[in-house]
Amino acid sequence: MGTATKKIGMLGVAIALVAGSSIFSSPAKADVASAEATFKAKCAACHGADGKGKEMMKTRDLGSADVQKQTDADLTTIITKGKGKMPAYGTLTPDQVKDLVTYIRSLKK
Repeated sequence: MGTATKKIGMLGVAIALVAGSSIFSSPAKADVASAEATFKAKCAACHGADGKGKEMMKTRDLGSADVQKQTDADLTTIITKGKGKMPAYGTLTPDQVKDLVTYIRSLKK
């Protein structure tokens, strides 16, 4: 095999790796965008667009230590079944709830 053929083969492998990594990373970005959209639609009215809560509604800052110390299972239960003044969001899909939990984790201070 000649040097030129080896270089072309290596270039092909490199292109395949780059293309593959971008294909696999795209869904993660889409999930973040989807989670942010779900947050804005379902949560921001009470928790604020930044998740810091609203003083007049006495809602929790989702980036606070109190919220962040809760387990993913705890947050999932609160989202799906509600708690206190917060209504249940049982109509969300399991993937939407999982993405929301991940989004809440991203608000950590």
